[in-house]
Amino acid sequence: MDWLDILKECSQKMRKEILTFYGSPDAAIGFGIGAGGDTMKKIDLVAEKALIDVLDEHKVSCTLISEETGTRKIGPQPSEFYVTTDPVDGTTNAVRGIPFMATAIAVSKAPYLKDVETALVSDIFHNVTYTAQRDQGAFRNGEKIQPSQTSSLEEAVVGVDFNTLRLGELVAKLEEVLIRTRHLRHFGANALEVCYVADGAIDAFIDIRGKLRVTDVAASYLIILEAGGIMVTPEGNQLDVPLAATQRVAFIAAANKRIYENIKKFLA
Repeated sequence: MDWLDILKECSQKMRKEILTFYGSPDAAIGFGIGAGGDTMKKIDLVAEKALIDVLDEHKVSCTLISEETGTRKIGPQPSEFYVTTDPVDGTTNAVRGIPFMATAIAVSKAPYLKDVETALVSDIFHNVTYTAQRDQGAFRNGEKIQPSQTSSLEEAVVGVDFNTLRLGELVAKLEEVLIRTRHLRHFGANALEVCYVADGAIDAFIDIRGKLRVTDVAASYLIILEAGGIMVTPEGNQLDVPLAATQRVAFIAAANKRIYENIKKFLA
């Protein structure tokens, strides 16, 4: 089974469905609380359905782990593969018509982040696709990518997710990092922002809230590692958690070890 080809087909079908609702009032129609704890919106569900349709067309047996509907067994041997997805990462952007959102899909033979073997993150609006397979490198539209060599926070472009009700506590932990970093960014789709670290567009991405679901970053985790970057817990440990819609993560993604160490030493 060529998983990379299947994931590319999935992402293109999902992209078509998502763009149909992009920026439309219908995109925000709610359908209850999803497995990840957020309200399921129509744009999320049509994207998930497109993914499932392609898996069914290829007669794939797998356990689907989705931010929207949770865990679903597909085919006669569902424990053969695990497909972890956030059908629309950046749903708020998609609903509002902000052109920064992604589809993220990861495939593994065991339900743990460290076991992801094939990954795809697709920039839906710009039709840019990041892919990786274990031990084969990472690619952007078929061209091999690598992170930057920037090590100085003063020169770096660093993404930080500030989306939390406990903003004061988060800023206190990051104060020294924020003071030293000249160029701060957050675009609203974390899977895609980690890929921006992987291809050198930005130099690091920080999300230490403990709020982000692993379904958002299961795919970009493999992509940044295969590109040559780093993605670890804030303490520097391996980021290995179960692949489940309710599993939360905190992490630092960095282009290289030097800039990671510079970030870590200034964390409160």
